[in-house]
Amino acid sequence: MIRRATPSDVPVIHAMVRELADYEKCLDEARATEDQLREALFGEHPAAFAHIAEDESGEPVGFSLWFLNFSTWRGVHGIYLEDLYVRPEARGGGHGKALLTELARICVARGYERLEWSVLNWNTPSIAFYESLGARPQDEWTVYRLTDEALGRLGG
Repeated sequence: MIRRATPSDVPVIHAMVRELADYEKCLDEARATEDQLREALFGEHPAAFAHIAEDESGEPVGFSLWFLNFSTWRGVHGIYLEDLYVRPEARGGGHGKALLTELARICVARGYERLEWSVLNWNTPSIAFYESLGARPQDEWTVYRLTDEALGRLGG
């Protein structure tokens, strides 16, 4: 079952964010706190949204966290999927596909024309899964990022 996250889900979302960061070998970079997630998802001006995947017993086994982007070329919003994670013991049960299906349903219902995300090049199981759904890599684009000192120098 897929449902929208509620404020009471913040601790489990936070735990799964950390599990994902550990899987991606970047746990030291996962600095978000539960309070930050609560504010981003459920504050006065939510900037992100989340869905929870539950198993048959109602236990959370996965999540998606996403936000709106905008295409100047298409003139409409899209969804950028920041995180998609299913706990290892629940993989293969259709939860990841169900989470992506829900986001695709939202896109279609709202007239959004893109559902986008990034995946690490070494994560071949996820790449194979995404491609099985019809997703295609955008190989002609390179993602750039400013953080920490570089961001401070440019913005300071």
